[in-house]
Amino acid sequence: MAANGQRPTGPARADVAPTPAHPERRREPLPWHRPKPADEDPEAWGRVQAILESPSYRQADRDVDFLGLDETRGVRLEIDFLKAELLLRQHGVEHTIVVFGSTRIHEPAAARRRRDALRSRLNQKPGDAELTQRLAVAERVLAKSHYYAVARELGRLVGGAGEGPRDCRVMLMTGGGPGMMEAANRGAYDIGAMSIGLNISLPQEQYPNPYITPDLCFRFHYFALRKLHFLQRARALVAFPGGYGTFDELFETLTLIQTRTIRPVPVVLVGRDYWRTAFDVDFLVDEGVIDPEDRELFWYAESAAEVWEGILAWHVHNGTPLFPAR
Repeated sequence: MAANGQRPTGPARADVAPTPAHPERRREPLPWHRPKPADEDPEAWGRVQAILESPSYRQADRDVDFLGLDETRGVRLEIDFLKAELLLRQHGVEHTIVVFGSTRIHEPAAARRRRDALRSRLNQKPGDAELTQRLAVAERVLAKSHYYAVARELGRLVGGAGEGPRDCRVMLMTGGGPGMMEAANRGAYDIGAMSIGLNISLPQEQYPNPYITPDLCFRFHYFALRKLHFLQRARALVAFPGGYGTFDELFETLTLIQTRTIRPVPVVLVGRDYWRTAFDVDFLVDEGVIDPEDRELFWYAESAAEVWEGILAWHVHNGTPLFPAR
């Protein structure tokens, strides 16, 4: 203010703090805020449009064609890993219990409906060889459907561990699909606990199961990065009866432990009869292709309580309690 109390007029004084500039708008546009006027060059705007529409002008991080090149695969690998990594850190996830199993083993009621539908069709077409085979498979799937309840109970046990459902230090992680993985995520959901699902981009659309915590369901482009996240925080791998995908994760984990590429973690195979038939470890020992000590890298269980108590005991004996004192 001037001495007479009036606001000074004229140019702002250099020794007086100016009013802060608006963070986005200007009172006067800069020269590049408008294209070259048509009265200076009638063809200028057409040439500017050609530039704006050119692929070279796309901002690199928004140029899907550029990001899809072989030469930019390294960038894609990095962000495929980093997105999930940052979100897991934000949620305070320190360790995970990874659960795998068949996407084809549904809860008993659904498995029974499928069996009954096939039985009805076979009654209408007696002797149909294909229907007979499919019905036999459906019967075997129904016989294994009790594992849905086991996986669901395991999800409840993991989700309620530590200081309760809001404790994210140890969290359930699955491949995000239906069947056994759905059951495990559903168990955590039952008690209000968060859980993680890692989906993968496939040629045909897949849907995540509905019980994964929305903020912790990720979709990866690269199987390798998905596998890295499965094992990076894993403090146990629990494998329910399953097929190629389950075997893939199981044997990769056993190989990494066998070679001590990673520190040993508990590996639990749920369903002794299934696994003893599908994976004859004694045969491999007898054939000399693995050592007897490699049989000790995993054990069998039938109930959720057996799985969870075994994992906790393993870590106590190993000196790595899942929930160290704070």
